[in-house]
Amino acid sequence: MRTPFRQIQTREIAIFRGQRWAEFSPFVGYDDAESSQWLKAALSWANDPLPQLHRKSIGVNATLPAVANSEIERVLEPFGAFRTLKIKVAEKGSAVEEDLERIKQVRKLYPDVRIRLDANGGFSVDTALELAEKTQEIGLEYFEQPVASISELKHLRQELIEKNIELKIAADESIRKASDPLMVAREQAADIAVLKMQPLGGISSALRIAKESGLEIVVSSALESSIGISQGLYLAGALPELNYDCGLATAALLAADVTVKQLLPVNGQLDIREVEPTDELIDKYSANGERKDWWLRRIERCWSLLES
Repeated sequence: MRTPFRQIQTREIAIFRGQRWAEFSPFVGYDDAESSQWLKAALSWANDPLPQLHRKSIGVNATLPAVANSEIERVLEPFGAFRTLKIKVAEKGSAVEEDLERIKQVRKLYPDVRIRLDANGGFSVDTALELAEKTQEIGLEYFEQPVASISELKHLRQELIEKNIELKIAADESIRKASDPLMVAREQAADIAVLKMQPLGGISSALRIAKESGLEIVVSSALESSIGISQGLYLAGALPELNYDCGLATAALLAADVTVKQLLPVNGQLDIREVEPTDELIDKYSANGERKDWWLRRIERCWSLLES
């Protein structure tokens, strides 16, 4: 990583080839039950027909990790020109006041961009409400997963209504980590569904969730290489309606990739295309034998779960 991202400094992935190159990259701390859905998605991408597309390119947002104000412009430089920016908040060990100062500095540096926040469920309802109140003049586009549970999301939405704060709530973890990904919609706990191709088991599954939820949709990455980003782009391209920039420009956060034809945004857009790795880069970044064995055993366990 160019900059630590939610305590992640190195991103580990597995890539393999069926009819096309695919990526399997659940974070190393995820258990096999959760990771098996990522494998299902990767296998589907590698071997199934590609979906019908409704667009050829996708508008994408830049992403700002929790960095010092003095580092903001440097960290965002690889994204090039952008019209939408996601700011990560609720970093472990940081205070909400630090988040607020970073948000204000972003608005000062980029007065015309749309700003959205992402707490990854890290705030309490009271803290999320406090930040929402103090950023009203900023004009946030939406607040992604401000709190952890569906009941807390519902509570926060009600508090925002009672205080006349116009702010949309997006759900990510409450969809991709839930046993029932449609519960958020049924409980009217969010306005927007953030969908990630790998955790949801593939493009077909994600499209079904998008349709049945009835929510507005944003497609986002899971910090993948450009091969994984390509998978997300095809999901975004297959949606009949897409009204928000998507979180698929995160290859710009990587200090390295597996391809020389990296999926990096140009003027806030990414063309939808397949990606193949570059042999020299595979050789350069391949894990050692022991780590490869760890990933192969993980794939075998996840495959066994899919077969059972």
